[in-house]
Amino acid sequence: MKNLNRKNIGLEPKLPIKIVQFGEGNFLRAFVEYAIQELNKKADFNAGIAVVQPIKRGLINLLNNQDGLYTLFMKGVKKGKEIQYKELITNIVTCVNPYKDFKNYLNLAKEKTLEYVISNTTEAGIAYVASDTLKMEPPSSFPAKLTILLYERFNYFNGDISKGLTIIPCELINHNSETLKEIILKYIADWNLGEDFKSWILDHNSFHSTLVDRIVPGYPKDEIETYNAQLGYQDNLIVVAEAFLLWVIEGGDDLKAKLPFHKTNLNVKIVDDMQPYRTRKVRILNGAHTAMVPFSYLHGNRTVKQSVDNKFTRAFIHQVVFNEIIDTLDMDKDELNSFAEEILDRFKNPFIIHNLSSIALNSISKFTVRVLPSLLGYVKIHKKVPTHLTFAFAALLRFYKGTWNGESLPVKDSDDIVASFAKIWQSNNYYEIAKNALSIEAYWGEDLTQVENLTEAVGLALKEIDTNGIEAGFTNYSKKF
Repeated sequence: MKNLNRKNIGLEPKLPIKIVQFGEGNFLRAFVEYAIQELNKKADFNAGIAVVQPIKRGLINLLNNQDGLYTLFMKGVKKGKEIQYKELITNIVTCVNPYKDFKNYLNLAKEKTLEYVISNTTEAGIAYVASDTLKMEPPSSFPAKLTILLYERFNYFNGDISKGLTIIPCELINHNSETLKEIILKYIADWNLGEDFKSWILDHNSFHSTLVDRIVPGYPKDEIETYNAQLGYQDNLIVVAEAFLLWVIEGGDDLKAKLPFHKTNLNVKIVDDMQPYRTRKVRILNGAHTAMVPFSYLHGNRTVKQSVDNKFTRAFIHQVVFNEIIDTLDMDKDELNSFAEEILDRFKNPFIIHNLSSIALNSISKFTVRVLPSLLGYVKIHKKVPTHLTFAFAALLRFYKGTWNGESLPVKDSDDIVASFAKIWQSNNYYEIAKNALSIEAYWGEDLTQVENLTEAVGLALKEIDTNGIEAGFTNYSKKF
């Protein structure tokens, strides 16, 4: 079978670079690239994408080997009917690794046709790193990399106001564009880049907060031969996603005119205020995902579908969503319950193998954004800790010990967080473990030992998990909290 590249499949010339995208992972390739390809087909958008690898390790080499091409398989159930279709994604023009070719990275700033920056560097990606400097090639953080790219563009085009960009971050943090802009302004001040550049950023670049929603299991390694057998070429970057897609972007009529998604059949909404969409999605869908990973994995499940098929974990997830998360949301309860039922149906998608290990990336920051607000909201309303969310929190801390019954766990986080938990788990006292973990304000945004009974509840849950396992441990723990 022939390798996948433009020559072997006789593909047309590449598109002009209109988008710089930070991130080359499964989600962006199954979400943004697909959405832009639909715009290209249905609205003559004519946009090529330059993909930037935001961290040292990534997929740029694999993408370059295939000329930026890959196949997206989309599967799901809609109104009782099975949906299956595939699409060869062809709009990636170039792939750049700034850690190996910083000059080529800066050259992206000089593209006359460039109009947009899109990113998804996980919740941990939009962060200020004080040690980043203008002279680093590249600096470590995504905002610092972007500041340098924008500064290069400002200088190259002599401050031309028409060369400002539309910046659309897709990281799952609230007010993601505002946070990104604030960090860029901080670097401008730190690096003394001048008032002219600052004014150009503020007046001639636009920042748009977003909400993204699509379950993307990614590369189907266990079924790769079956998938490749459906193609006329060998694809090493196949990505599998559910059929459902939602992209909410804050913006006005000018953005709607620039991004004519109304000419496609995609569920892309450009709205004045995305907060209602965000709160519902982050707390229920993402919150359920992040909460389920540790306790379900430790219970023996390996996929989302297994988690909702297993009698114990299904009941646990149902209680988390319907009795604890929804209880904290000040929205129409019937609408929330309907949305949650749809989410659980998506979790049951028979076509999607969504590995819990793939959701485990940066679980600490994800828990803080997606789950902790529900836990604390429940405490505020009921003056007690929520039984299931607190046990899920304890399972997360136990997960970060890194091993379970002699097996290595798929802990995927920054080296400093992994090292921190290795130190915390040197103790044999579960209360001390809970206290030391919950007191780290840098992780949770506050000292959680100040939440009444939370440390005691987490400590007890940790002891029960280690002593009796997840199911029996939860039964014992729930009798006390």
